[in-house]
Amino acid sequence: MSPSITTFSFALLASLASALVLVVQAQPGFISINCGASNEYTDENTSITYKTDDGFIGSGRNVNVSTGDQNNLQILNDARIFPDGTRNCYTLRPDQGKNRTYLIRASFGYGKYDGKDQDEDRYFDLHIDVNYWSEVQYPNDLQMYVLKEIMYVSKADDIQVCLVNTGNGVPFISALELRPLDDDIYLSGSGLLRLWERLNLGRSSEAYPYPYPIRYPYPIRHPDDVYDRMWMPDIIFDWAILNTTSAIDLSKNNNAYKVPGEVLRTAEGTTESSSPLYIDWSEKLLEWAPREKGIVYLHFMEIERLSGPQRELTISMNDNQFTETVSLEYLKPVAVVSTPVSEQFSFSIYSKKNSGNPPILNAAEIFIVGDLPNLPTAQDDVKAINDIKATYHIKSESWQGDPCIPSKFKWDGLNCSDGNPPRIISLKLSSRNLVGNIVSSLSHLSKMEYLDLSNNQLKGAIPETLAELPNLSFLLIGNVDLCLADPCLHKKKKNSIHVSVVTLVSGFFVVLFGALAIIWLIKRKQIAESRERMLRLKNRPFEYGEVSKITGNFGRVIGEGGFGKVYHGTLDDGTVVAVKMLSESSKQGYKEFQAEAQLLVIVHHRNLVSLFGYCDDSKHMALIYEYMANGNLRQHLSDNHPKVLTWKKRLQIAVDAAQGLDYLHNGCNLPIIHRDLKTSNILLKEDFQAKIADFGLSRAFATENDSRVSTRLAGTIGYLGPEFQCSGNCDKKSDVYSFGIVLFELITGQPAVMRSQDGTDFMHILEWLIPIVEGGDIQRIMDPRLQGEFNINSAWKVVEIATICTQPRAIERPDINHVLAKLKESLVSNSSDLFGDPL
Repeated sequence: MSPSITTFSFALLASLASALVLVVQAQPGFISINCGASNEYTDENTSITYKTDDGFIGSGRNVNVSTGDQNNLQILNDARIFPDGTRNCYTLRPDQGKNRTYLIRASFGYGKYDGKDQDEDRYFDLHIDVNYWSEVQYPNDLQMYVLKEIMYVSKADDIQVCLVNTGNGVPFISALELRPLDDDIYLSGSGLLRLWERLNLGRSSEAYPYPYPIRYPYPIRHPDDVYDRMWMPDIIFDWAILNTTSAIDLSKNNNAYKVPGEVLRTAEGTTESSSPLYIDWSEKLLEWAPREKGIVYLHFMEIERLSGPQRELTISMNDNQFTETVSLEYLKPVAVVSTPVSEQFSFSIYSKKNSGNPPILNAAEIFIVGDLPNLPTAQDDVKAINDIKATYHIKSESWQGDPCIPSKFKWDGLNCSDGNPPRIISLKLSSRNLVGNIVSSLSHLSKMEYLDLSNNQLKGAIPETLAELPNLSFLLIGNVDLCLADPCLHKKKKNSIHVSVVTLVSGFFVVLFGALAIIWLIKRKQIAESRERMLRLKNRPFEYGEVSKITGNFGRVIGEGGFGKVYHGTLDDGTVVAVKMLSESSKQGYKEFQAEAQLLVIVHHRNLVSLFGYCDDSKHMALIYEYMANGNLRQHLSDNHPKVLTWKKRLQIAVDAAQGLDYLHNGCNLPIIHRDLKTSNILLKEDFQAKIADFGLSRAFATENDSRVSTRLAGTIGYLGPEFQCSGNCDKKSDVYSFGIVLFELITGQPAVMRSQDGTDFMHILEWLIPIVEGGDIQRIMDPRLQGEFNINSAWKVVEIATICTQPRAIERPDINHVLAKLKESLVSNSSDLFGDPL
């Protein structure tokens, strides 16, 4: 490895994060929404930046709230109300993705925004994804407001917070906040803990100067609490108050829950060692959450310098239903977490006899264990239907939250199975003014039985993939610009041609009309025969003699790599293929060649190169792939290639490659890491559809969070993430780094490792472009072969995506499905680009 690349690996990558380090340290992964606000702002007390609703929800309207002269909480000055629709949902997309624990908090400040006197209770429901969270009752005082908080383990990358109108008042919300937590804390086993109380014992409500409404105590929160938990001051009657002014450095101690020092520096206790601390919340808890189980988190820290033995405490809940003993050391925090208990909720803290010191307690958190009885719709279906919604700009009050669950909030025009999880089986989008081509996402609804797209303004070819769905019948009457072949033939009398197609597959009767029916049947028969031939050939073993015949005795070489040569070939039915032969001197080796064959037998996606068959005949080993007429992406980005990829085409290639990688990471039973993603392994069809190839180094991991340490080089220099260069670790985020480099190549036209300006040395592409990007001069890094013909806003978005993909720390990189969503947005924003025509 050259000195330039080595220096880059250990030093330059740090500069990539330097521009973001202040934001990351201040608010790592926080989502903070001031609902109904017109502008983004930073709260001067918490240093938290609050955004508007834009991008989080598409319904409701903003109102200004009068909260009284003595309340200066900015998040309560505005609200968003939802007078229309039964269920209105915010969509949160945390960077950390699914299977992580999050603190989610919703705030409701009524302030009589509607000018009505509240003579009777008014309330609505709050849901988290597809399950009930809590009831929200209108606060009955102008200067009070309601908080609802949960600890929640998300099972999907998107989290839906929904306000449900129960017919007892218009739902409204003032603020919605999400905070990522460490995965080893607040684990309930059920995925949901509802906060009842979080108490900062021994501190009066006047002790912490944070502005809160009158008669509402001042909490300790961010920046003192890195998780932005709100610790409410509380003094329990007749208990002794303890405090310390000593400097508390919790970074040197095992403080897994990261309780702030400001909270732990005060405590309450009894005056005698023989007197236990006793608290009974049973009556209050049963009134608030009857027949539910509770969990208590007790936080201790010794804040007195004791001359004698250490303070030893025994905690007992519900008459020894739970017990634990702890020994406290000076200024070292200790957390005790109970098991879930029910029926009553009382606990005692005793001082052990040999301690001689009274019992104390610094802080406590009490949660109710929430049930999650409903399973969400299958995530593949959710992704597909949301893509359909976005593509066709479907506006419907009911198209929010989960499409199928709860069933009474099912999206209109849609039916679902009763399975576990539910699947979308019927979709009626007739007369919705849909415009454009039939979106490919429709074919991803693999269990769909009925699709009605009639009486819209759809155009282009009817996708053959729809006919592959085994139980589907679909209706396309009234879309005058649809045709059966791609590309569509020019219509001289456009308004006189109407496509009326009703196709029933696998046992359903086919009803077609006139000449068009005959054409369609012939087309379907040809497709079926072609597919049958393909299945006979697919993944079957070939003899070496067959391979020689296919390639015309290896007469035409179309590529070459470390494995050997690639030959042009033709199967008996005329299908053109590419034949990769393993040479005896191959650096790739038999194991990688065999691994690629085994992997491609089981993975199938439109953006992964397909394997037709293989040959493992004595000394000869070959893989027979589909032929990719336009070669690889690196060739098209080089200066000497005669054709120039337009900016629009580059965006589509990026989306195609991201879709293939998303399938490997998130669409397979076991996540598959490619480990050698680069522009030369992205191949292009005749129409420049991109497909990922070369899976010799790919590995399937047991879990999404699994990683593997390689004892030898796997991948290509320039595309390897810093974590691999330092430790040999590779996981999904390693592929995301490689994909970020691919994006920068699409932007610049430069290779991952490029010549320095004087031509005497090599430098990494990031080493060259990061200082230019930080200077705001995007024109200098754009591929000069584009001749300035690109959408500047779209280009900046792709640069931002590539930058976050190539963050030096793997944890700071997004999941590829998040990258894919952003790229699709960039592709849409580029639609007005005058220079985006296909080649």
